[in-house]
Amino acid sequence: MRTFDNLIIGFGKGGKTLAAQLAKQGQSTLMAEKSPRMYGGTCINVACLPTKSLENSARQSVIQGGDEQARQLHFYQAIEEKRRLTSMLRKKNYDKLTSVGVEVIDGEASFMDDHHVRINTGDKEEIIEAQRIFINTGAKPFVPDIAGLKESRRVYLSESLMELETLPKRLVILGGGYIGLEFASMFANFGSQVTLLQPGERFLPREDAEIAAAVEASLNRRGVRLMRNTALTEVRDEAEETVLHLMEKETASELRCDALLVATGRRPQLDALHPEAAGIALTARGAIAVDEHLKTSVDHIWAMGDVTGGLQFTYISLDDSRIVHDALTGGSRTTANRGAVPYSVFMDPPFSRVGMSEEEARKAGYEIKIAKIPAAAIPKAQVLRKTEGLLKAIIDAKTDQILGAHLFCEESHEMINLVKLVMDAQLPYTVLRDGIYTHPTMSESFNDLFAAVNPAKFLLFSLIL
Repeated sequence: MRTFDNLIIGFGKGGKTLAAQLAKQGQSTLMAEKSPRMYGGTCINVACLPTKSLENSARQSVIQGGDEQARQLHFYQAIEEKRRLTSMLRKKNYDKLTSVGVEVIDGEASFMDDHHVRINTGDKEEIIEAQRIFINTGAKPFVPDIAGLKESRRVYLSESLMELETLPKRLVILGGGYIGLEFASMFANFGSQVTLLQPGERFLPREDAEIAAAVEASLNRRGVRLMRNTALTEVRDEAEETVLHLMEKETASELRCDALLVATGRRPQLDALHPEAAGIALTARGAIAVDEHLKTSVDHIWAMGDVTGGLQFTYISLDDSRIVHDALTGGSRTTANRGAVPYSVFMDPPFSRVGMSEEEARKAGYEIKIAKIPAAAIPKAQVLRKTEGLLKAIIDAKTDQILGAHLFCEESHEMINLVKLVMDAQLPYTVLRDGIYTHPTMSESFNDLFAAVNPAKFLLFSLIL
């Protein structure tokens, strides 16, 4: 048995950042990761970065054009570039940790008690004693119990779909959430016929209704088919294609495809960890229960990232590492003072949001003002030939502070961070309205968007004029 000051279980964003900090302080630190193909965590290997690489390649494929053979070549080259990227990033992450003194062990961890963890490397088992333990094991895809789904050779998760080397002609996506949307947009750009299956009536039910309608209209124009109120009841493979048995409201039907992506969400990854052996409490939804300092029910054990059941973003895991580090050093950061959390869905164009929707603000009792402009009003959108979209902001009429912003336009993933900064600083929307921006940029649209709070001052094409 070896003893360490710190054991981090899971090589995700939060875990690797904290591990490096602790090692630099001279503390003995062990990083346990069950797969060497997951150095760096979910984001680097099977989520954020590989999908964005493919999304960028898909856009380039549209520009390059060509027949089916050309599109197949574009797709194969995109997969190869994705593999190059993830392999390079894995090595960089491993080298970065080991260079500051973190020891990395490949193996699956399971708690024996609150200070001892068994690590199964495949060849042997090792028992590690640690004074402090940090859980950063992430999340795994949820696969519903549907007849034939797990047996089909044409059913994929997001991770395995990104390993295909042949572009599917007909892709069906089970799930109308954010992962499904990104893949729908991406594969439509590569040239697949894409169908989205969602169980409910309302598309993007958590989003502002006007923005959701704009996103749906954009997908429709690009040939993506959305099937509402549709349940998948059975999957059956045939020699050349897979047959999906559907129930649309009370009507049974069949849909044939070359690939089915299951994008029905992700759940905390606790396989084989046995947190109960350490006395670690779970939430009702099976996540690690933590307080605002990310401490578990055990005083010397913390958890970070997706495994806590919160927002599943790599930058949340990064911020979690800051909160945990502050907890160790007497700092003031907690999950309660994290501020507004923005997010982006990397479609074409991307959709980004921070704060409340119009419906949420009204339900919360705010007296509000609304600002809206079409993306086509932005000169940079015209330059980029990306005029699809809508920008919308919700303002507190009493304080002039921004309650929420919804940007469905090119480069929205960059723009939304500026809105978050203004919201966290509790500044009035006029700071963005009257700001000086370089030209031509997408962010200068804030001049016109927030001028639209007062319609009398708004000229639709004022930036162009």
